[in-house]
Amino acid sequence: MSNGQWYLLYVSSGREERAERNLEQRVKYMDVSDKIFEIVIPTAREIEIRSGKRRTVSKKAFPGYIMVRMDLDENSWDIVRNTPGVAGFVSSGVKPVPLVEEEASAILRRMEETPSEVKVSFHKGDSIRVTSGPFIDFIGKVEEVNSEKGRATVMLSLFGRETAVDLDFLGVEKI
Repeated sequence: MSNGQWYLLYVSSGREERAERNLEQRVKYMDVSDKIFEIVIPTAREIEIRSGKRRTVSKKAFPGYIMVRMDLDENSWDIVRNTPGVAGFVSSGVKPVPLVEEEASAILRRMEETPSEVKVSFHKGDSIRVTSGPFIDFIGKVEEVNSEKGRATVMLSLFGRETAVDLDFLGVEKI
């Protein structure tokens, strides 16, 4: 028994969930779960700091695309292709080309990985406001961002002169 191959589908960007839901319903009602096995929206988890809080968020790795694991034949191809929200298969010719197994595995592995890098909303040169610590409510300019350590070097005006202060990402916000 075959476990199918992964195919990439074009869908309307921002409507990946709707296309996934429509395809799942068509598979269920047309009773083709023996040919169409799995539907996945490729995502990646990132650590994001917003309003002084560290959160893990799931972002679409490839907006406008979903993956489907299936055995391709005329019937399954027709069901997927005519699903509302699905624009078509990603392929170089008329017939859909499956993803290379290593490529599909890498995408699926990436979805399971825990994020190691913090995604921050500010960059070098941005103005920020300190939200915690001894310099609360001070306004400064970002000089350096160190994602590995989760810290930023910020130039603050202390006693009338610019001073570099090393602050945690959680203690600053972009203004």
